[in-house]
Formats: sequence, C-alpha cells, structure tokens
Amino acid sequence: MGSTLARIKIKGRQNLPQRGPYVLACNHFSDYDPLFLSYAIRKPISFIAASDQEVEWMFAWAPYIYGWIPVDRKRLSPSTIKRSLAALKSGHVLGIFPDGGVSYNLLNKPKNGAVFLSTLGNAPIVPISIYGAERAWEGAFRGIRSRVCINIGKPFGPHKIASDKKGKEAQLEVIGHEMMCRIASLLPINRQGHFKNDRTIRDHQKNNRLVPDHHYFFKKRPEQP
Repeated sequence: MGSTLARIKIKGRQNLPQRGPYVLACNHFSDYDPLFLSYAIRKPISFIAASDQEVEWMFAWAPYIYGWIPVDRKRLSPSTIKRSLAALKSGHVLGIFPDGGVSYNLLNKPKNGAVFLSTLGNAPIVPISIYGAERAWEGAFRGIRSRVCINIGKPFGPHKIASDKKGKEAQLEVIGHEMMCRIASLLPINRQGHFKNDRTIRDHQKNNRLVPDHHYFFKKRPEQP
C-alpha cells in the first residue's frame, strides 16, 4: 500500500538496531504516518495513540493491524504503561509520536511518555522523521504518487532517571528536549518548528551522516498552452 500511494525515500536504515527492544520517536505531521513508518521499519510496531482521537471509518482496521495501545494525552495510565512495557520486554518495537498529536506542519514540544517508557523498559530511543505523508492520500485521488521522505537517526539512551519527583521531571525535560532536537535534525529547517535554532541540530546531522531532503511537495504539472 505504501508503494502504491507514494514514492518513498528512506535514509538511515542502517541506524536501526538489528533487534529490539527499542522506542521509535517520530514527528507527527499526518494521520497516515503509521502506515509509512511500518513500511520503513519492516517490523511489527506497537503504536501508542491518543485514546480520544477519532478514526475515520475507512481506517477502522488500522488499530487492529498496528497494535494500537491507547493513551490518555494528559497522563500515562497504569494500563498503558503495563502494555507498553510488555511489548518492550518481549523485544518488540514501540512507536511513539512524542509531541502528543498530529501537528500537520511543525515540530512541537514533547510529552514525557517516550523518554519515561524508554527508561522503564531499558530500551534505546531511535529518532525518526517523516514528511510528505500528509499529502499522500490527497495525491492518490489526483493520480499523483507524492514524495514521502523518511529519515532514521542513530539510537541514544536509555537513560537513568532520578527517583525523586523534582529530579525526575527535570531530567525528563532535558532528555525530551534532546530527543526532539534529534528528530528536528532529520527534518528540513522549515519544519523544525520550536527547535530550528538549537545549536545541537548540526552536530546530530554530522553524527547521523544524514542531511534531510527538501523535495517533498508535489511536482507541478506543466501548464497547458
């Protein structure tokens, strides 16, 4: 389905760990991101998704296929933590969109869930970006296979978190910021949002040996004379 809908370009697949467990942390510009991430990773992914989001009828099958783990956007419930840790302890891949919802255009500040679950499950975080998927469905109806770019960065962590509440919150914020900067380094500068001026982005790009492509919009059809 991914190949049919779009022309997909994947960079950095060599950065994926050979086996799980690990946490995929990705930007979320499109409702179709899980489809294309599964195409790129080529492994089953248990996606954490907001329990209050609406699923269009034509995609009602998606939660069953993609191992959807519902989560309250305001706080991690014990059931979400239990199911997520069970997936990681089984050596599976956990997919999280850390900014907490579809932002459509720009990278937003993160929630704490991705770093917290990575720590509890003793699993590294693999930063990943996807852009262009937001146009794929629309393009398919117009007979256009739009360009979708997927970039995979090097894993980092897991980290040890302080036991006291104040220290834990401070560490989660610092590590969360690093995680989003790593994701931002995999996006074109005009999509990096809140993080585009961070000085570490260029360092991450050098470490990944990966510079994101900017050609992800439809090619315009030539005008008729």
